[in-house]
Amino acid sequence: MKLEAEQVLCRFHITNLAHHGMEPLYQWIVETAHRDGLQGATILKGFMGLRPDGSVLHESVWALMQEIPVIVEVVDGPNHVAKLLAHVEPVLKEGTITLERAHVVLYRGGEKDLRPKDVVPRCDVVSTKEASTAWEVKTMKIPEEGVLLRVFIGESDREKGRDRALYEAIVMRAREAHLAGATVLKGPMGFGRHSRMHTATLLELSTDLPVVIEIVDAEEKIRAFLPVVDELVSEGLVTLEAVRVIKYVSAGDAR
Repeated sequence: MKLEAEQVLCRFHITNLAHHGMEPLYQWIVETAHRDGLQGATILKGFMGLRPDGSVLHESVWALMQEIPVIVEVVDGPNHVAKLLAHVEPVLKEGTITLERAHVVLYRGGEKDLRPKDVVPRCDVVSTKEASTAWEVKTMKIPEEGVLLRVFIGESDREKGRDRALYEAIVMRAREAHLAGATVLKGPMGFGRHSRMHTATLLELSTDLPVVIEIVDAEEKIRAFLPVVDELVSEGLVTLEAVRVIKYVSAGDAR
């Protein structure tokens, strides 16, 4: 059975070293979302990123203790997302929260699905194109309007004329442009325009896996950065999504 509704995709852009008490913050957010009765949560681990202060995070296979970017995603109705934000915002010392419109299609399982049959995707308000659910979420800090830029490329793509990974080149150019931050995510499987399948197995140490670079900032700064993306990316996919942005930056990170 298929059910549809408009909800809110809320994303917390933090790092693995952020804590709430003795517990990793990303874990605490997921557990809080579960206690609050939200429909689900997902943790995405990045392997490269850019902090608001301009420092670059890069995962190393040899480092025992390292800082890497982490994204926590939750999707639910605006009232339920607002309830979660009421818990998270007071304890979030550094990071970015984005809110965007999500048209949700829920596929309910068969005989093994034990959920009540009257469960439907929550939509706490009736929205129009002019008033998206993402703009209905109540927050502690006044959000700014921004744009989420996503660049979909391959792990093995290289910068033209230089021996460095394309995703690294995009992050470093974002740093030069003083953008608010960036996160690089890697997928375990995917294919591109030429329909070549790329996948990771236990026996492969290096493969051309799909990579997504995500950058969130004000629309004018993202628009100004697009010519750089056009210069660097000869083959790939670029998307832009309107989001509400809530930034928490430590005093030492102000640029």
